[in-house]
Amino acid sequence: MYKTIITPRVSETDAMGHINNTTLPVWFEAGRHPIFKLFTPDHDFRKWKMVIVKTTLDFLEQVYFGKDVEIRTRVKRIGNTSLELYEELYQNDKLCAKNEAIYVNYDFVKQKTERIPDEIRNELTKHLMTTNLV
Repeated sequence: MYKTIITPRVSETDAMGHINNTTLPVWFEAGRHPIFKLFTPDHDFRKWKMVIVKTTLDFLEQVYFGKDVEIRTRVKRIGNTSLELYEELYQNDKLCAKNEAIYVNYDFVKQKTERIPDEIRNELTKHLMTTNLV
């Protein structure tokens, strides 16, 4: 499991006094940074490989400014060219949101999907979910 700590910013707080719902997808994306690094180690967008094709976000609890959040990212499934992630957001040890995201490994020059390389597949396997948490 990958873990990322995020400190909420004042600008992410809405008129209701909690973190705006448009912020959580950005935070979940921040939790994917180690996975992006596997596919494009130098983060050069001319060589970028990861394309999101689906995301499903469930809001379970309100999230507030003033307390860090933890994003937990697990690999749910590794396909031939795709990768399915399961993500959770915790604040004060309470599950506040969960998300699923599907990415494909894509070659922008050739304009087609590519098989996920074995060395990346081996690293991702270390973060496979052991139980169905969804």
